[in-house]
Amino acid sequence: MNAALPQGRSRHETQVDVGDGVRLWVWDTGGIGPAIVLLHASAGSGECWDQQWPVFAKAGYRVIGYSRRGHFGSDDGDVAATTPASTDLLRLIDALAIDRFHLIGTAAGGMVATDFAVSHPRRLLSFVISSSVVGLVDDDYQAILQRLLPPEFEQLPHDFRELGPSYRAQCPDSVARWNEMLARSGVERVPLRFANRIRWVDLQRFDFPALVLTGDADLYAPPANARLIASKIPGARLTVLPDSGHSPWWEVPDLYNREILNFLGSVSR
Repeated sequence: MNAALPQGRSRHETQVDVGDGVRLWVWDTGGIGPAIVLLHASAGSGECWDQQWPVFAKAGYRVIGYSRRGHFGSDDGDVAATTPASTDLLRLIDALAIDRFHLIGTAAGGMVATDFAVSHPRRLLSFVISSSVVGLVDDDYQAILQRLLPPEFEQLPHDFRELGPSYRAQCPDSVARWNEMLARSGVERVPLRFANRIRWVDLQRFDFPALVLTGDADLYAPPANARLIASKIPGARLTVLPDSGHSPWWEVPDLYNREILNFLGSVSR
């Protein structure tokens, strides 16, 4: 778990102005391959993808990650502003001159990704919802979330909620590194705002390849929840990763990367 980065991979770091006096911290591997854009969770930042970007770049993709407003390296801006996070994403990819791309969003990043997919479906080559409740507002789904995530849940330590029991038991040093990353970023200092009130019918309109992925020990987005979401997206693929909680990109990166690259490869073919 959390092996050393592949050698010979590099990326360029910069800040991109997305309006409202806000600059976002962005990294970009460059290259001429199809672009992958990675959206981080609520707990964390664009730093979280160190086990993904070298692997994806080696596979021939241009890989981009960034921190949302209020996370590591990015400006907070006006916390009362109403700019949706998906609008920031649109402005970012336009600034990078990217037309169509593969979008991967984990947890809260999956909610931002879903909001973007509803607003700008023609910009997507494919879509990966990773460990996310996607932000649906339908009453039946909200009732599921209330049963799944009682108010007391939010009072538990972040690493307990975000990392699975196998990982916490077996990898104390890596858990400590995860907590160090969290301490540098914090958790959504700027409230997330969305352009759409997303409903089941919006998912049913998706006409691009989609993968719904989660860990078998994810407390936020357990397999039953992922199966329900996948069942609403036409042709969606479902993958449940073993021995992983809410952060499979960190806990089981080899499995996570393999499943995503297999999916992207099938899209290309």
